[in-house]
Amino acid sequence: MSAKSRKKLEWTLASGVNGLMGPERLGFLIDRHAAALELAARQWCACPEDVVQETFLKLSRQGREPEQIAAWLYRVARNAAISAGRSQLRRQRHEAAAGRVPWFTEEGGGRLDAAALTEALAALPDESREVIVAHLWNGLTFEQLAEALGISTTTAHRRYVNGLNELRTRLKLPCPNP
Repeated sequence: MSAKSRKKLEWTLASGVNGLMGPERLGFLIDRHAAALELAARQWCACPEDVVQETFLKLSRQGREPEQIAAWLYRVARNAAISAGRSQLRRQRHEAAAGRVPWFTEEGGGRLDAAALTEALAALPDESREVIVAHLWNGLTFEQLAEALGISTTTAHRRYVNGLNELRTRLKLPCPNP
């Protein structure tokens, strides 16, 4: 989450949204989950920061913190991103708008090229890509994914493994030794 988005969210929360969750806990959850949720939302829409901000606002309005907080945040962000993406597609049909926003920034300093990884992830089937992003970047277990997506744990794992194999092929990465 960008510093500007975080500051806006903190200001909004401090200016009248009265939930039962304290600002320290909410700040901790934002620090821990916002970046991964943005990546997950970026698969579905061009406004992931807004989706994540709305997700944390919804969390702040909950009567109590959900038991499986990571899964709850993922599900809410995913649903909001899908809705935002659908709205965006409707607008694009009427406005002939521009292309896709990059999913990764170059500032990560990782071993993989951000553009190549974005392209490889975008080429995956939606089901595999979603499971990979939710598991690797959002830290959801296969059980949490199964519940969030309405599939079996086995199906979630199979989509993950198949997607990773396809990513390795597309990125020309060697298969790790067992």
